[in-house]
Amino acid sequence: MSSNVNFSRRLVLHRHAIPLAGILIGAFLLQGCKKTNDSDVTTLVTVQAEHPEVGDISERIMADATLSPVAQAAISPKISAPVRTFYVQRGSKVKAGQLLAVLENRDLAAVELDNKGQYTAAQASFNMQTKAQVPEDYRKAELDVAQAKAQLELQRQITTARQQLLAEGAIAGRDYDTAAAALVQAQAAYDVARNHLDSLKDVSRSATLQQAQGQLSSAEGKYLAAEAQASYSEIRSPIAGIVTDRPLFPGETANSGTTLITVMDTSSLLAKVHLSQTVAQRLNVGDDASILVPGIDEPVPAKISLISPALDPGSTTVEVWLRTDNSAGKYKAGTPIRTSITGRKAAKAVKIPLTAVLTGQDGGKSVMVIGADGVAHKKTVELGINDGEDVQITKGLSGAETVITVGAYGLDDGTKVKVGAVDKDEEKAGGETK
Repeated sequence: MSSNVNFSRRLVLHRHAIPLAGILIGAFLLQGCKKTNDSDVTTLVTVQAEHPEVGDISERIMADATLSPVAQAAISPKISAPVRTFYVQRGSKVKAGQLLAVLENRDLAAVELDNKGQYTAAQASFNMQTKAQVPEDYRKAELDVAQAKAQLELQRQITTARQQLLAEGAIAGRDYDTAAAALVQAQAAYDVARNHLDSLKDVSRSATLQQAQGQLSSAEGKYLAAEAQASYSEIRSPIAGIVTDRPLFPGETANSGTTLITVMDTSSLLAKVHLSQTVAQRLNVGDDASILVPGIDEPVPAKISLISPALDPGSTTVEVWLRTDNSAGKYKAGTPIRTSITGRKAAKAVKIPLTAVLTGQDGGKSVMVIGADGVAHKKTVELGINDGEDVQITKGLSGAETVITVGAYGLDDGTKVKVGAVDKDEEKAGGETK
């Protein structure tokens, strides 16, 4: 009986012990959670920060472009003929006017020779007519006039004398009539000679010279056309440069209008960029610029060589040419590059790194600054000149603040922060904009 009572007491104590253990375990867990929450509240966000700099800043206008040669000639023949000889290969340096290739031209050379002979004959005929025949005819006409005039004067004297003799009764009237008739004939001969001379002076000589000149000009034109046609078989370079393309081989037919050889002048290269009108209006020919070429560590210096006087009708932008020296041949035409043009400048500007600037949903700009209490606060700012690394703050900062440069992205206003090293994930996030 006694053993049964003891067993019942132990059972009751055991039943009360189980809930008590549960209560103790729950209290322990609750205390652990409370400590964890308290730890979260006091956690500091690590950021990087610095004071704004005050100094000079220059605007950097960035744009993408492709390097182009300063001059280029896609040379195509004016005639279709097989290629007889090439004198250059790809990569050959050529001078302006240098012979690059010759097409088959024996038929054209024969036509040129034939027309040259006709032109030579026309020149001889012109010289004969202008230097021999026409002057000779003119001198003969002058002699005929002089002879007819002398004959007329003689016959007039004879007629006058016979008229006097007839009045004195010394001769018969028939002799006087004969003399008078001879005078009329002499006058007619003189008039004919004189008219012929006048005709040579006014019309015939001029017409003969024009006819001879016309025949000579016609022959010369045919010869020059044949000569030009034959010269088209000689392919010469219009510019100095380097041969960049030569698609055919000797013996293949070069078709008229199809590119046979391409020559580029790459002593200087052009980067043609399109900028907005407001930006282009602030630039001038000769302004400094630079080009970032893939594979080249340092920026390549360049200058503005042309600013288009008109807007592009399709994009309403202004085309600006940047020119860089390539006399060493280090850079290749057709390379995609990144350009940087030096624009406006400002002295004693308050500037901060671009990574510190945050962009809101409405497009507004802001930065996070650290107050004296170590808490981050959001400040709205207005931006000015941007040089690609730093940006000018025209409104919102005095220069005495501590601005968060890395780690501001996603940071709430009022967050407790500390300045220190930021891990890579946080640093990547800090460079983004909100």
